Amino acid sequence: MQENKPLLSGTHVRLEPLDHQHAGALLAAVSIDPTLYRWSLVPTNAVAMRQYIETALRWREEGNAVPFVTIRQRDNLPIGSTRFFDIERWSWPDGYDNGGRPFDACEIGYTWLAADAIRTAANTEAKLLMLTHAFEAWNLRRICFHTDERNDRSRNALAGIGAKFEGILRSYRVASDSTPRNSARFSIVAEEWPEVKRHLEARLTA
Repeated sequence: MQENKPLLSGTHVRLEPLDHQHAGALLAAVSIDPTLYRWSLVPTNAVAMRQYIETALRWREEGNAVPFVTIRQRDNLPIGSTRFFDIERWSWPDGYDNGGRPFDACEIGYTWLAADAIRTAANTEAKLLMLTHAFEAWNLRRICFHTDERNDRSRNALAGIGAKFEGILRSYRVASDSTPRNSARFSIVAEEWPEVKRHLEARLTA
């Protein structure tokens, strides 16, 4: 996969390629308030964090994910993680000009932030950085998001950035409580990106 280790930098956060060296700092970020992650599969001990990073790096090598650590610019502290994953390469006819896209669509997920980064500009700017890269550097056709049906905070956040609710996928993934999870699905398609971008930029300057 082309460009599987981009560095995305903004005013409030930068997204660096995830690596094993980030494990300790990410564990410290989780430990601020582990109760935040009731509906998310966020590693809360050293063994789980190592496995989490190992899985992300394996997916990257296989061409199925681009994982990041989220760094707060003002103090250079890791405050969370996020990634592109579930990368889709559509079956176009032989000879079709696909506009130089490395792939066609993917999901943004595995997103979490430390408690002291919640309700700051961190999530909005991280999404702006990732979506700009997806739609303007990779020229993708669609980005989708899934969250636990019960996770109102995450669903409200996705709606707040301008993603469109598509429906509920029943028993779609394993939930954080080890039950089959109903997933709320959201998406942004390329034609919607200019308006979503204006909305995100306005939120950051408000």
